[in-house]
Amino acid sequence: MDKVEVWIKAGDGGDGVIRFRHEKYVPFGGPDGGDGGKGGDVYFLVDKNVANFRQFRYKRRFRAENGRHGSGQKKFGAGGKDLVIAVPLGTMVFESGKEQEMLFADLRQPRQRFLVAGGGKGGLGNVHFATSRNQAPKTATKGELGEERRLVLELKLIADVGVIGYPNVGKSTFLSVVSQARPKVADYPFTTIEPALGVVEVGEKTFVVAEIPGLIDGAHLGKGLGHNFLRHAERTKVFIHLLDGSSGSIMENMDKLNRELVWYKPEMAQKPQVVAVNKIDLSQVQQRLPEIKREFDARGIKAFFISAIAGEGIFELMAAVAELLRVGGEEAMEETPLQVFRPEPKARRR
Repeated sequence: MDKVEVWIKAGDGGDGVIRFRHEKYVPFGGPDGGDGGKGGDVYFLVDKNVANFRQFRYKRRFRAENGRHGSGQKKFGAGGKDLVIAVPLGTMVFESGKEQEMLFADLRQPRQRFLVAGGGKGGLGNVHFATSRNQAPKTATKGELGEERRLVLELKLIADVGVIGYPNVGKSTFLSVVSQARPKVADYPFTTIEPALGVVEVGEKTFVVAEIPGLIDGAHLGKGLGHNFLRHAERTKVFIHLLDGSSGSIMENMDKLNRELVWYKPEMAQKPQVVAVNKIDLSQVQQRLPEIKREFDARGIKAFFISAIAGEGIFELMAAVAELLRVGGEEAMEETPLQVFRPEPKARRR
């Protein structure tokens, strides 16, 4: 689950009360009604131990505690307890229920705490309404209502590098080799149904890699997993475009997937890409390697040839990615000898 709608309600303020103390020579005992307590606030708190929105699968309505009513002897009512809801890093909060969803908050800092809905103020007791002409006021105010919001939460993972590619090109195996992540690995399509993160260390450089679940041709039309998970790649700085060396149409697959990026968001296709051809440990791929290399050379694309399962070529690939991240910025990247593939955006199909 990486997109969910929730209902949030802050606590209502407690009511002020009408009370009179019983003292000799004081008209009607004199007012001593206390104020109501403030309603509890609702906060979102970024928690590194929360990775997704599964907690919202069965509960999507949240309400903070109301403030207590005031009492005699000018006693204030207790304030309602705040409600703190843990959310994963990269949560974007949109306010729903309007003509257009509006961005309410973008939670991209660890331990970030954000006030979602403020609790209502407590009402005033009758002690506040005493005057020289009205020494026994029978007036008090009710507490204010707490804020109520209908929100859409959308998760966009915070990662430096996104691994993209068709199903079964070996993305999960690749991530498990370059990091300590343990995504599900199997020999059928769409093994990964949610993004996986791994931390990679290359020398003194450390960065986060996200495996983006498989795209297929026509994903923009809802085929396969569609574009549901591409939002997680929006914040990445670099793509590793993983290709299946055993495919008979490597270049065609690469072009089709890049068109899907364009159709999702044109700026996505302009992110730097490092191309890697996987499964070179297979004999049929070894036989075709010279031909595959000529195809990439003809298009001026620097490709890395790797075997994720055997660990071959992985260090060179990740060193190139680390260097690309270190240099950063388009101008600096032009100064480095690493050749980066930037697919040209094409017009959206009508």
